[in-house]
Amino acid sequence: MPSRSLPRLLLRCLSSGPHHRDHRLSHLLRFASLAKELSVRPRPHPPPPPPPSRPRSPHPYDYNRLMSAHAAESRDGAGSDRALHLLDEMRGPLGRRPDAACFTTAAAALSAASRPGDAIAVLDAMASDGVVPDTAACTVLVGVYACRLRRFDAAYEVVRWMVANGVAPDVVTYSTLISGLCGAGQVAEALGVLDLMLEEGCRPNAHTYTPIMHAYCTRGRIHEAKRLLSTMIAGGFAPSTVTYNVLVKGLCKVGAFKEVDALLEESSAKGWEPDAITYSSYMDGLCKAGRIDESFALVDKMLSNGLQPNEVTLNILLDGVCRSSTAWAAKQLLECSAELGWDCNVVNYNTVMRRLCDERRWFSVVKLLFDMAKKGISPNSWTFNIVVHSLCKLGKPHKALCLLKSEEFVATVITYNTLIRHRSVAGKADEVFLLLHQMIEEGIAPNDITYSLVIDCLCREEKFLVALCCFYRSLQDDFFPSAFLSIVRGLIVGGMLGELHTLIGCVLGQGFIIEVCIYQELIKAFCRKGYCQSVEMYKVCHILERMLSLR
Repeated sequence: MPSRSLPRLLLRCLSSGPHHRDHRLSHLLRFASLAKELSVRPRPHPPPPPPPSRPRSPHPYDYNRLMSAHAAESRDGAGSDRALHLLDEMRGPLGRRPDAACFTTAAAALSAASRPGDAIAVLDAMASDGVVPDTAACTVLVGVYACRLRRFDAAYEVVRWMVANGVAPDVVTYSTLISGLCGAGQVAEALGVLDLMLEEGCRPNAHTYTPIMHAYCTRGRIHEAKRLLSTMIAGGFAPSTVTYNVLVKGLCKVGAFKEVDALLEESSAKGWEPDAITYSSYMDGLCKAGRIDESFALVDKMLSNGLQPNEVTLNILLDGVCRSSTAWAAKQLLECSAELGWDCNVVNYNTVMRRLCDERRWFSVVKLLFDMAKKGISPNSWTFNIVVHSLCKLGKPHKALCLLKSEEFVATVITYNTLIRHRSVAGKADEVFLLLHQMIEEGIAPNDITYSLVIDCLCREEKFLVALCCFYRSLQDDFFPSAFLSIVRGLIVGGMLGELHTLIGCVLGQGFIIEVCIYQELIKAFCRKGYCQSVEMYKVCHILERMLSLR
């Protein structure tokens, strides 16, 4: 207690009666001594902080955010697997009951990954868990049926169920249904849904009208598209930049470039701003019409409007240069892109490389590969396939094989087919057969073209038994038409009619169906070989009769 308050308390105690005075004085003296003692005693340390509380159990909201993040970040479909795994974790032994948002996010991720069956299974699990679907969940189901499976009867049934059970369809629901109908070419049905929206008092937006606009423009119905735009504006529904981009692309498709210019001039007055996609679409239309100079002039207009050309824009210009002049000019433009301030990517290089191949400038293709390496642009499998083709055309297949062994190279079946084709033309049957084994060992599955190329080469080298082994291997991989035609032609040319007879019996005995076109090719091959005027014609008739009897 502070010392300045003690005299006041003493006076109060002394003014009281003797008994109370002595009692209060003794208490006061004890209190004063305690106060003095506390004033000289060191202050104790602050109490230790309370032990940390146990972490709270994750809320469904936390799971939903994580599922949405996985689905948004992953472009290879893995995000849908992670979202589904999290949903299964919630429904598993931990017993964290997922809400409608969790089921909806997982189903939407699966639908976006082109897995409509799994998306429906998730929504079925939602119903079995007793979670009442909301508008968002029903909208995802409408999208699965309308946009993925094209089952519009089921999509309409979902909408009817929503109305009957008090789950009101919103603008996203109707817009999703309209998008699916327009994608299937049912524009009249989509307009009927739009009328239904207006009758139900559901206000459409740009996402509702844009699919209809796209359907009109895709089919060249530009007048209907422009009339729809006027209807939107008159009804107070503001078109978006995406809507105008669709119209710009449609106008370019029919060569109405003056109308595109008018749209761009009036954009500010009508409340929309052209973006890079707008100008890229316009450039693409001009390039395809051979008006490459006007296309390049649009670059300055983009820059003046504060828009930076992207890799898509550059690719359009490069392709336009290739169309209007030569790929050599496009190559020069590509090599000086750094000075122009343009960021090139692998797609731009692939475009020019492909055009250079069309002009048989094989060495220039290889030179561009080194130019990519200098700029730090990583080639992809398409790039390597083009370079492998060019090296083979230059007569340097061994360098192509060395490139195949590099760590950066990711070979595909197209790569091996290219090498096999060139080695086959050179008559290198042993190398062709080794390439087939090499691709199988690397886990790259051969296709029908691969087997056909290998069999053709082996038959030309009269290695019929090895060719037959390759054909029987192709049957295990479920490849038949081209490979069968190759082995049959080879056996006919080689005069191996006994082996052909056995082969046809084996193929038909396994239940394979021989198409009419293969019969026609067989007869042509027999005629070219001269069997029709040979004493062995009876063998040909016997083979054909057996094929027809077992068909």
